[in-house]
Amino acid sequence: MPETDRWASWLAERRFGGDEKTRDRIFAEVLHPIRDQVLDGAEPLSGRRVLDVGCGEGLIGFGALERGAGAVVFSDVSADVLRVCALRADAAGLRGRCEFVRCSADDLAPLDSASVDVVVARSVLIYVAAKRACFREFHRVLAPGGRLSLFEPINRFARAEWTGSRMFGVDTTPVADVVEKIRAVYDEAVPPEADPMLDFDERDLVVLVEAAGFGDIGLALTAEVRPADPVEWDVFLRTAANPNAPTLAEAMDAALTVPERDRLVAHVRPLVESGRATWRMAHAYVRASR
Repeated sequence: MPETDRWASWLAERRFGGDEKTRDRIFAEVLHPIRDQVLDGAEPLSGRRVLDVGCGEGLIGFGALERGAGAVVFSDVSADVLRVCALRADAAGLRGRCEFVRCSADDLAPLDSASVDVVVARSVLIYVAAKRACFREFHRVLAPGGRLSLFEPINRFARAEWTGSRMFGVDTTPVADVVEKIRAVYDEAVPPEADPMLDFDERDLVVLVEAAGFGDIGLALTAEVRPADPVEWDVFLRTAANPNAPTLAEAMDAALTVPERDRLVAHVRPLVESGRATWRMAHAYVRASR
């Protein structure tokens, strides 16, 4: 496999710990329902020109094409993921209805003003510090009467399982000294005080949408705190929470001695594999009109 950037490698492998069964389950149980709700908020799509911002492998954009969108503009900062989308479009015979544009969500300069009918995005703002600029750009490229529909995880809510005496969704008090070394590796990779995943919540999204000039704004928030699904340890070790984060295996290699690693594994592994960890997450869906 050719080397790819961190965005493409995370989407293809690191997000699922390189496990196909995990990938299939997450698509079926998590990603496809998110896709469907984002597209429901963007309707009507038939014949419309849709911009999929931060398209990744094209989950939302190809879903729009399946619903009859006239054309989809796939935009992303990663040339590698855009190539994946182009190959997928070619294989499906959809290339004539697709455009591929490399740009960031806060600077959609390659796109003309009022040039699209719908803007969709999924888990994009969590990677962008300049969120106000993103919404200004979404508003600019939309034609009058155009629609915005997006999804964002609210990581401030989830953060409770990664702070204090908790990490990985479990109480790590018995191995607190070891966990602090692991936490330092994650914090060095993405310092919490500068992490765009943590600088907003659902209320901020509504404020930003309205400030950009949108109207007819709707917000749907879901939140859950429940037992986590059991995960095989090898898969857990190889999974990265996001493209900027190390896997647990990488963090342990960077920070722990062999005895420290053994202590951490002895405490955390049985909790993760038996489903005794806690899953805590909130998700926001926002729709609006220009």
